[in-house]
Amino acid sequence: MNSLAKKIVIVLSVFVFAYVATGYVMGRSSDEKAFRALTVYSEVLEHIQRDYVDEPNMRQVTNGSLRGLLDSLDPQSSYMSPLEYKDYEDRLAAAFPASAGLALTKRFGYVSVISALPDSPGQKANLQLGDIIEKIAGFTTGQMGIDQAELLLSGTPGQVVKLSVIRRGQTEPKSVDVPLAALPPAAPVEDKLPGNIAYLRIPEFNAGMTQKIREDLEQFKRQGAGKLILDLRNCALGDDNEGISTAQLFLSSGTITTLKGQVVSPVVFSADSSKVVWTAPVTVLIGNGTSGPAEIVAGAIADNHRGETIGDRTYGTASEQKLIPLDDGSAIILTVANYYTPAGKEIPLEGVAPSVVVRPVADDVAAINNPYPPAPSSSPSDPVVQKALEILQGAAGARKAA
Repeated sequence: MNSLAKKIVIVLSVFVFAYVATGYVMGRSSDEKAFRALTVYSEVLEHIQRDYVDEPNMRQVTNGSLRGLLDSLDPQSSYMSPLEYKDYEDRLAAAFPASAGLALTKRFGYVSVISALPDSPGQKANLQLGDIIEKIAGFTTGQMGIDQAELLLSGTPGQVVKLSVIRRGQTEPKSVDVPLAALPPAAPVEDKLPGNIAYLRIPEFNAGMTQKIREDLEQFKRQGAGKLILDLRNCALGDDNEGISTAQLFLSSGTITTLKGQVVSPVVFSADSSKVVWTAPVTVLIGNGTSGPAEIVAGAIADNHRGETIGDRTYGTASEQKLIPLDDGSAIILTVANYYTPAGKEIPLEGVAPSVVVRPVADDVAAINNPYPPAPSSSPSDPVVQKALEILQGAAGARKAA
């Protein structure tokens, strides 16, 4: 091992031992588990220095250990080295107008797709729930956080980003070219179904979406609609506050959600009777591609017994992150609080379970040949929509605003 590497190991070890000894002697840490973890960390460093087959690159060792710390917490938390953080800031400041329109998470250590916006480059490239993006523009996603991946998938209109993708149900990566595009603000998709039932699909909860939903609900009422199907399948992007304010359109009383964390005092978001627009029966369609603010809406309506949730369990990401720059120029993105349903369930841990489960039939030939769930639609032939229609046309759907 060269002298620089030895110095790094010595400095790290001295720091760890000093921290542990100080905390132990002065009683600043009552957590015996933390004390043991620090001593184990120091022991591992010692073995790397003394026993590793080659001279280790201690910078890589340190970066790897820090990434592992953050990756072990949840998919949204991540570590950026000084160089990565500088690149992240530069890309963020550039405010690129074009994107791939993908909602992302981490799965099996790599960036993975939750959903793609309608008519987005991601959807046109057939990127769907469960696809693993192994590389973006030649960079392995096993070494990056979700925020970094999102910035690498943004740029100028027409710019082509090369991806290496492992499709759902396959084992070998395939090359996929994604031409970026400037996406207009997503709008709700409206339809009228038999029996004076209105259908409203929300692609994402972007800024101003609540006002658009309010206007659509008012229009439905003027047209004589008496029941509503709110489709939140594949809705995984947007502002949590838009999800909260959308839930207020349906609930006159009760809790919508609670945000809390270890150092974040609980913030309870409640219904407001003055904001209610829709008091008629409603059902909410959800699935594995439902995430973020859409989960807040679904959880609020379900737990307040305002309407049935139909489909499959949501993905589970509704949480709040904080960017924390570090002294050496690196940074971490840390989840500091999670959203809870009115019943007290932690959304990132459990998702939102449907009150009525509807999944593809196991022996359905189409489901076997295509592992992806069908795209959301208002068609009565869609089994989830069909179940919603049955419920709304029966007594089970006759739930008034709480």
